[in-house]
Amino acid sequence: MTVFLVTPVSNRSRQGNGVTARRWARILRALGHRVTLAQRYEGEPCDLLIALHARRSYRAIAHFRQRHPTAPLVVALTGTDLYGDLKHSAEAQHALELATRLVLLQPKGLEELPAHVRHKARVIYQSATAPRHPPAKAKRTFDVCVLGHLRAVKDPFRTALAARLLPATSRIRVLHVGRALSDEMAERARHEAAVNPRYHWLGELPRWQALRVLARSRVMVLSSTMEGGANAISEALAASVPIVASRIAGSVGLLGEDYPGFFPVGDTLALRDLLLRVENDAGFYHTLSQHCQRLAPLVHPLHEQQAWKRLVQELLP
Repeated sequence: MTVFLVTPVSNRSRQGNGVTARRWARILRALGHRVTLAQRYEGEPCDLLIALHARRSYRAIAHFRQRHPTAPLVVALTGTDLYGDLKHSAEAQHALELATRLVLLQPKGLEELPAHVRHKARVIYQSATAPRHPPAKAKRTFDVCVLGHLRAVKDPFRTALAARLLPATSRIRVLHVGRALSDEMAERARHEAAVNPRYHWLGELPRWQALRVLARSRVMVLSSTMEGGANAISEALAASVPIVASRIAGSVGLLGEDYPGFFPVGDTLALRDLLLRVENDAGFYHTLSQHCQRLAPLVHPLHEQQAWKRLVQELLP
């Protein structure tokens, strides 16, 4: 079968959408399909179109549906779709109507969909793999990883601000991996690193290096104000690194309502207190670790591959 996979970012992008699109293309090829990965759809022949992002890929979605009124069309919904565009974008709303199936990255996203299209939705958890030879944890520092590009929706400096408030006895060191997506963000990261001895901005790293930084950390912080289902959570679960996260729907959908490692969005003091507890309370750290270990099978690559296999068979028996 021929699959055309549309993504709004470059094929080489290290942003979440680019990582996701390339992984899905690999999975579909492993299942025996011919896959074209592109940013636009210009009428190329295919048996199935998969569009990542309802609004930003709307032109491709509408073009495909106009040319192929009954052919299978899958629209994968991002956090921007679920928690932003669907409320005010007519294009994003129309994309839901045109789609044969909708892919969500976590089950709580169903709550954001109009009731009459929820039957189209399928949840496919994003998979990840840990480094084959995990590096040893640092002994002199308690490393906290922040994994994500520097843009406003990630609230990227929340962990650095919390680290400023730690007592002198704390061994916490913040390792931030990610590219600044604006000159302003880059300047702020350089300034923060200069004035905050606990904060280290490592910039953009090749994916394998970023995952090694994560694997050698004691905990990962995801401070985003909005996520559809963060790749970083899957990567931390695969690497057996406990997670501290802002309480947003996309993360609650992955980690569960009862996950004890949440803090209120933008609450620096609450994040500081949570980091201190993670560092100093072995029982609490063990609780976070055990919870994450129970979730790890959800992000196993075979689990994601089987989910795509079922979806394709559903559309093209």
